[in-house]
Amino acid sequence: MVLLHVLFEHAVGYALLALKEVEEISLLLPQVEECVLNLGKFHNIVRLVAFCPFSSSQVALENANAVSEGVVHEDLRLLLETHLPTKKKKVLLGVGDPKIGAAIQEELGYNCQTGGVIAEILRGVRLHFHNLVKGLTDLSACKAQLGLGHSYSRAKVKFNVNRVDNMIIQSISLLDQLDKDINTFSMRVREWYGYHFPELVKIINDNATYCRLAQFIGNRRELNEEKLEKLEELTMDAAKAKAILDASRSSMGMDISAIDLINIESFSSRVVSLSEYRQSLHTYLRSKMSQVAPSLSALIGEAVGARLIAHAGSLTNLAKYPASTVQILGAEKALFRALKTRGNTPKYGLIFHSTFIGRAAAKNKGRISRYLANKCSIASRIDCFSEVPTSVFGEKLREQVEERLSFYETGEIPRKNLDVMKEAMVQAEEAAAEITRKLEKQEKKRLKKEKKRLAAIALASSENSSSTPEECEETSERPKKKKKQKPQEAPQENGMEDPSVSSKPKKKKSFSKGELVSSDLEETAGSGSLPKRKKSFPKEEPDSDPEESGNKRVPKKKRKFSSKEEPLSSGPEEAAASKSSSSKKKKKLRKLSQEN
Repeated sequence: MVLLHVLFEHAVGYALLALKEVEEISLLLPQVEECVLNLGKFHNIVRLVAFCPFSSSQVALENANAVSEGVVHEDLRLLLETHLPTKKKKVLLGVGDPKIGAAIQEELGYNCQTGGVIAEILRGVRLHFHNLVKGLTDLSACKAQLGLGHSYSRAKVKFNVNRVDNMIIQSISLLDQLDKDINTFSMRVREWYGYHFPELVKIINDNATYCRLAQFIGNRRELNEEKLEKLEELTMDAAKAKAILDASRSSMGMDISAIDLINIESFSSRVVSLSEYRQSLHTYLRSKMSQVAPSLSALIGEAVGARLIAHAGSLTNLAKYPASTVQILGAEKALFRALKTRGNTPKYGLIFHSTFIGRAAAKNKGRISRYLANKCSIASRIDCFSEVPTSVFGEKLREQVEERLSFYETGEIPRKNLDVMKEAMVQAEEAAAEITRKLEKQEKKRLKKEKKRLAAIALASSENSSSTPEECEETSERPKKKKKQKPQEAPQENGMEDPSVSSKPKKKKSFSKGELVSSDLEETAGSGSLPKRKKSFPKEEPDSDPEESGNKRVPKKKRKFSSKEEPLSSGPEEAAASKSSSSKKKKKLRKLSQEN
């Protein structure tokens, strides 16, 4: 008797289930459908043999990718080899996906079955899976399915911002719409301003230039020789500017009011701004095409390539199309009309706008369009599936089309496709290596900038944290500094004296010496006065700050010269000491006068 097992893949792990009464189940399909919905009846049919949970979401994603690609993962191999019977001929394994069934049968040798009763059993297992596995709830199973679905979708999409063809589709659609609107509005400006200056229409053909001139000229009667230089700048032609000036003098147009001119000028400015935006949009489209489809744009041009991508829906869809479909892409109406009326089918569609078909002779237009469609199909596939976008292949394919065009005209034999592709491969490898080098340099620069930015942020945060106590100290020290600066005309903190201050006691010293020479009594009086001065210094030292006292220990000898140095120190007590020294000086002078 053959044992029927069912393999069920879930987001939380693999489950291997065994079925009872295989022969009855295979015969009674309607009864199986009924018992699938009833949990009690379903438990009588199916029992869980083994359950292999996934250790992490990454392992679950790897197993999901393997199952979708039809590859037997190591976890699945281990489960089947461990829990299935050793006699493989007596085992029948039911699986939901024929791809994974074929892979299991090829690698492990188990007979696999899909469809029929297996699909009904798997539907029941999917419905009652949280009841079959112990410890698994319906909520946790749903969360696991949701998480695996998101991660699987992200891995399959492989989203790249720089290679999004949706922007190309929207840009080319907007570009076509802008062309229609600009043409319509320009015709309205021509008709409106033509009542006043009808000769300008025949001189200027470009719509944007006409709108700029209408905005600049305004009333034609005000146009004179002074505005000729500006006209030459706008028209880019001195002859046309001179013709506009001559036509304005002999124009047959009607007069126009100021309010009408204001409206015409405002409308012309809108048309000019639209045309400028159209130019910027075209530049943007070229840059996007060089990023997304460089080979296709190098072969057939940015505008035609973008229209092909937009008509196909995406670059991937265009890459899937055969060359015969690319050839008539955009001419579907003509194709179905020809099939309906049994007429000639169209030779080209959107690729007719390329320059190659216009340059070919009438008899060779169909041949060159077929050849060009073939090269466009190759270029779109290269752009879609290459990792590093490069325009090397597009340039080589363009050279091939040029050679084929010259072959049709002159009979010169073109190069073989194999030789051209070998050259292209060599150049593409060099270009890819250069691009990778540039990307690495940019990444290094970005990392350096990021490191510098982080270091600056860390430094700023450390400065902010350290500045708070320093600010408190500065605020406490500020009043002390102000007090010291007021009386301090000469720096004394380092123990040095100002030469201007020290010169004064020298003069008084010389004056006292002259008096001492005149009489011996003056020497005794001078010697008696000196110790008094010495006694005044130690009185002042304890009143001063401890820092100043430390600095004043060195220049004690210099302070013996006179008492005029005392007012240089700061503090109210030192000022009182200076007053006492001045009174002593007066007493000394009185004694000297009496002795004389």
